[in-house]
Amino acid sequence: MKAIKKILKSDGAKAVVGFLAAGYIWLVYRTSRWEVVNGDAPHARMRAHEPFILAFWHGRLLMMPISVRRKTPVNVMISHHGDGEIIARAIGHWGQKSVRGSATKGAAAAIKQMLKALRQGEVAVITPDGPRGPRMRAQDGVVRLAALSGMPVYPVSFSVTRGKILKSWDRFLLAAPFSRGVIIWGDAIEVPRHDADAAYDKARAAIEASLNAITARADALCGRETVEPEARDKAVKPHRQGAET
Repeated sequence: MKAIKKILKSDGAKAVVGFLAAGYIWLVYRTSRWEVVNGDAPHARMRAHEPFILAFWHGRLLMMPISVRRKTPVNVMISHHGDGEIIARAIGHWGQKSVRGSATKGAAAAIKQMLKALRQGEVAVITPDGPRGPRMRAQDGVVRLAALSGMPVYPVSFSVTRGKILKSWDRFLLAAPFSRGVIIWGDAIEVPRHDADAAYDKARAAIEASLNAITARADALCGRETVEPEARDKAVKPHRQGAET
């Protein structure tokens, strides 16, 4: 086991795993039937090259690349952890760029890069509960980015009829090929520039509630029991990885 972990730390191994992950996403996408719900507004923004912030739970990360229109310029915030490098390589094969940073390392620089991307008319992607959780609980990064940029937040989630919920901290949904899948978008959430009358807390709560609602709806449409959010005060071990706010 130690030998395998050592091998996976090499750049070559990360490149191979990232390539295989990208291929698996393509396989699931191409062999499954997909329905998009409430996607008119974000898709119209993508067609018009109008920037926005896309938010999804860490556990629904796998099929994120297919939620955006082809050739849409996308920037995904991903942690500096080694596994984050695999994710960065995987989405790179889908033509999506990664911005490296997390709440614990490189946050200021990552936010600056995301703001630059939004000013250039590109989409900024973050997981409000990544990389350490608590699961399905929005942290402050998404609100900060929205307030600084003035861009709306569009929550999105997916589910499938075939696949497995892993026992990871985020209850990662590993979609299987030959499924019926659904991608559900939430309505746009605006965050005020200034934090008056607890505006930021209200916005964070609205983003969290929307993500949980559309995730539950997606699971229900696919006949799947939904994952419950984790207690907000529950800590997660610091080695967890992934796209990050």
